[in-house]
Amino acid sequence: MAYDIKILDRAFRELAKISLPDRKRIADRIDALSANPRPGGCEKLKGEFKDHYRVQVGDYRIIYHIQDQALIIVVVRIGHRKEVYR
Repeated sequence: MAYDIKILDRAFRELAKISLPDRKRIADRIDALSANPRPGGCEKLKGEFKDHYRVQVGDYRIIYHIQDQALIIVVVRIGHRKEVYR
C-alpha cells in the first residue's frame, strides 16, 4: 500500500531555499517514503517533535509525521541539520 504524501507550506518554502542538486535528492527521498514510510536509518524523534520521524539526506533532515490509518505522510520541516530542530 502506497502512502499519500502531503508537504506543509512551511516545509515547501524551506525546500525552495535549498540548492537544486540537494533539492532533487531530498525530493527523491520524500517520494521513496510513500512506499516505505519507515526506511532504514529513520529515527523517531522526542521532545517538540514527539511522534514524528526524521530521515537524513546528506546534511539535510526531513521531519515528517505518519498517519497509518489514513495512509498519509505529512512532511513538517525540511532543513539543514543545524537549523531544522529550532
